[in-house]
Amino acid sequence: MTHLHVFDMDGTLLRGTTASLEIARLLRCETRLLELEADFRRQVIDTRVFARSVHALWSELTEEHVLAAFEASPFLDDIREVCEDIRARGEYSMVVSMSPDFYARLLLRFGFDEVVASRFPPLPFSAPIEPENILTPVDKVRIVESERARRGVEVDACVAYGDSLSDGPLFEHLTHTVSVNGDEHIARMASLHYTGSSLSEAYSLARGLIEAA
Repeated sequence: MTHLHVFDMDGTLLRGTTASLEIARLLRCETRLLELEADFRRQVIDTRVFARSVHALWSELTEEHVLAAFEASPFLDDIREVCEDIRARGEYSMVVSMSPDFYARLLLRFGFDEVVASRFPPLPFSAPIEPENILTPVDKVRIVESERARRGVEVDACVAYGDSLSDGPLFEHLTHTVSVNGDEHIARMASLHYTGSSLSEAYSLARGLIEAA
């Protein structure tokens, strides 16, 4: 039986930060971004309001800025090695993130088979946000269901890795789940828990979960 490994990005592959925060640091608008993220965590705003806000905040953002932010970001160790091991076993890896696609798609460099994220207009922005292109937490279930069907993977052969309440719908949907540096919300929902800086260690826990099933 093959397996599908589904990774969140913000707070999971990125430890203690988000793609938006890393971009905001580069553009020197970190304070406003932190306010937006706090509003999102408190559910004062949703992903679409958040997206419209950063779209307005980053009017001068370029692909060069994004690449610089990505290369300076604090990713977990061993991401490339985990992707290589998954592929060597004939399994599949994907990232599903509500963050902007212009940052998230750079994760393909690590060797993920698929990256799905909120679709923003091309940089620098010359068009408005299309609300239907911005992902919500419940979209993660729809996206994973589509991918597993396309790959011929059984639902019980999917493993989700996440860190926060926005991963909740997917964690509720799947049997095998790993909290990676997770908050109290996702910790209550996860099958296993990992705290640390190595994705390979979290992945090893997941392999044990798979093999015991």
